Amino acid sequence: MKVYALTGRSGTGKSYKAMDLCRRLKIWAMIDDGLFILNYRVAAGSSAKRAPTKIGATKMALFNDEKMRDEVAAKIKEADPDKLLIIGTSDKMAAKIAQRLGLPEISEYIHIEDISTEEERAIARKQRVSQGKHLIPAPSFQLKKQFSGYFVDPLSIIKGFGPGRASDPEKSVVRPTYSYKGDYIISDKVIADIVRYIAISTPAVADVIKVGAYDSPTGIDVNVYVDMHTGFDVVRAASRLQERCRERIEEMTAFNVDSLNVNINELK
Repeated sequence: MKVYALTGRSGTGKSYKAMDLCRRLKIWAMIDDGLFILNYRVAAGSSAKRAPTKIGATKMALFNDEKMRDEVAAKIKEADPDKLLIIGTSDKMAAKIAQRLGLPEISEYIHIEDISTEEERAIARKQRVSQGKHLIPAPSFQLKKQFSGYFVDPLSIIKGFGPGRASDPEKSVVRPTYSYKGDYIISDKVIADIVRYIAISTPAVADVIKVGAYDSPTGIDVNVYVDMHTGFDVVRAASRLQERCRERIEEMTAFNVDSLNVNINELK
């Protein structure tokens, strides 16, 4: 296995540029902030960007957690890629990650200044400092449990990141916990209002009795109680309502909906 490293200061656009670099060098495996990404999918690990503090994020990125380190190392061994890219804030950090994961010594160090312009790095830095935006080179659907409520935008970027891919790969933009200067709160009433609006626009629904939203380990659980009109396929209508509510909540609030239960109270 040939191991590369892409290094540079935090917030200089390494994760963004890494995707183009990997395409050019035909690298389909990378280590970025605690994640092992293979063929543009998260294969193992936990994102350091979900740590509550910057110090905690650094520890996660360095695989200080033995369980996570062993999980990622085992997955790399199983995948056995011919090339792998490690992203780090310094050459020393990248070398330490390689050592902790039991990888071969890094054979080539690439610095962000080698593959980006000063203007690009300035833009990336501005987004990091003023807006707290961090990019993860993986699709949002794979990360939504780790980042429930903290997504900024899932964006399409380059074509052909992995071999034989027909569609554009995705990157996900998040604001990590430690990037916030205050608490991030969405009132339960907001969730209820979203559900009520969707429900009253559904012909089969006669009335919305109650909406409850509750925290879950990886997002929220929602319970909806409705009265429905007779003359409709109520099971099908309830299933459609469930699907639409889940989609709109996740789209409008960025929360991961672990469960959404539609309960039919009465037929009218």
